[in-house]
Amino acid sequence: MNCSDKENLKERTLALRDTLDLLGGKWKICILRNLYFGTMRFKDLQETVSGISPKVLSKMLYDLEQNLLITRKVNNTKPITVSYTITEYAKETIPVIEALLDFGLKHRRRIKAK
Repeated sequence: MNCSDKENLKERTLALRDTLDLLGGKWKICILRNLYFGTMRFKDLQETVSGISPKVLSKMLYDLEQNLLITRKVNNTKPITVSYTITEYAKETIPVIEALLDFGLKHRRRIKAK
């Protein structure tokens, strides 16, 4: 392996780590996938991402917003509601998330068949 190959490998490894940091954990991908289907309010997200606490959901939404994957809109309603929408940039993650979902389904079938 020459120096150029090593540098390319290093750069690609760093990019992979960045992606895993960005999408890692058990909640962010689930939140993004739910938002693929349209804008959702905080309460709707909490109901569809079962098992997540309001505190953790708030943190995950903040992280996704800071990384330009979702937008947050405060609605002029009484009481005030907040809604979230996936960004065009985040739509680039759709093939990755769908591939993970497909693999997960195959893996579950394989394990259950044992």
